[in-house]
Amino acid sequence: MQSCWQSASLTKMFYRTLALILACASSAQAHEMLPTYPRLQPSYVDDVMQVQMRMFNKRRDVDWYEVGVFDAKWNPVPFVTGYRILKIEYLSHVRFDVYIREADAKRAHYICSQSKLRRDDSEGTVVASRICSKFRPPLL
Repeated sequence: MQSCWQSASLTKMFYRTLALILACASSAQAHEMLPTYPRLQPSYVDDVMQVQMRMFNKRRDVDWYEVGVFDAKWNPVPFVTGYRILKIEYLSHVRFDVYIREADAKRAHYICSQSKLRRDDSEGTVVASRICSKFRPPLL
């Protein structure tokens, strides 16, 4: 009985090691979003907080990214930005402002960007990347 458990444990460890080696060996690229720990600040509009973010695209196969704001339990928080889906060419960056109502600022914990894959791209990647930054407490 004990050898059966040891065999299953070794098999599990083998697959974890193999997955780690494959992940490290492949040149998986993602996008970057800065700052890592943004802080909401008052905007020029009453009762609205803002933060400026910057994204950099390191993926040759993806040009479109969607922005979202979430609370601690990953529920969406209402926000406004110029475009929720941004086009970012390979090896270029874009700056964008995010505006959140002051009433929702305490709920906002994460701002995330996720790569958007085209359905008609049969040769491209099937892996979407998601990058999140955690808000520092707002200065209210």
